Amino acid sequence: MVVFAVPAEVAAILLDIEGTTTPITYVKDTLFPYIRDNVKEYLRMHWEEEECQQDISLLRKQAEEDSNLDGVVPIPLETGNGEDEVEQVIQAVVDNVRWQMSLDRKTTALKQLQGHMWRAAYATGHMKGEFFQDVVPAIRKWREAGMKVYIYSSGSVEAQKLLFGYSTEGDILELFDGHFDTKIGHKVESESYRRIASSIGCSTNNVLFLTDVTREANAAEEADMHVAVVVRPGNAGLTDDEKSYYSLITSFNELFLPSST
Repeated sequence: MVVFAVPAEVAAILLDIEGTTTPITYVKDTLFPYIRDNVKEYLRMHWEEEECQQDISLLRKQAEEDSNLDGVVPIPLETGNGEDEVEQVIQAVVDNVRWQMSLDRKTTALKQLQGHMWRAAYATGHMKGEFFQDVVPAIRKWREAGMKVYIYSSGSVEAQKLLFGYSTEGDILELFDGHFDTKIGHKVESESYRRIASSIGCSTNNVLFLTDVTREANAAEEADMHVAVVVRPGNAGLTDDEKSYYSLITSFNELFLPSST
C-alpha cells in the first residue's frame, strides 16, 4: 500500500467531494439526472413559494449575464397573464437549467436551485448520499487524532450538508468542522485556498487538500497548501507527468498522520 506521510505542520484536511469522497458515478448518474428529470415538476409544485421565486430571479439574472453565449435560454418576466404564461416561464427555466447542465456550468444560480431540489429529494427519502468505503472510518480516525476536517466543493454548502446529512451512513455532519463552496472562490484559483485557510484560522501550509482534479491541486499548491491527488474508479485519467509530479493516493487509508506513530 502506498503511504502518504502527512507533514507534521498539517492541522486540517480539506476534502473535495466528487471523485474524492463520493463516486463520480453517484453525481453523474443520480444527482444530476434527478435535476434534469424533475425540474419541471418541482417548479410547478413550488412556484408560489418565495424561495422558488428567488431561485428563478437568480437564474434570470444569470441568463442576462450569459446573453452573449451560444444556446443561452432567456427567462422572461412573469406579467400575471394566467397559467399559460406561467407554463412558458417554467419551460424557459427548465430549458435554461438543462442548457447550463449540458455545459457542466457551476453558476451560483444553478447550484442554488439544485440544492433546493436535492433537499426535497433527500428529505423524502428519494436519495441518500454515498461514499467510498474507506472515507467515513478514515475521517473518524483523523478526528480522533485531533485533525480538523473541512469540505470544499463546487456544489453549494447546502447540497454538501444534504449529502452528508442524509447518507447511507446516516447523518455524519458532525465529522466536519466546516464547509466551503464557490462563494469563497473558484476551485482552480489559488486565492480561494488562501481565503479558506484564513477562514479556518491557520496558514495555508497547515492544510492538506485532497482532490481528484489536478487543476485544483495546482491552485492549492500555488497557495502553499499541501496536496495529494486522489485516484478513484471512474475518475479522469492522469498524464504521466501528473503521476510523477503529484503525491497520489487511492484510499484515505493511505494517509499516515504524524500522531499515528
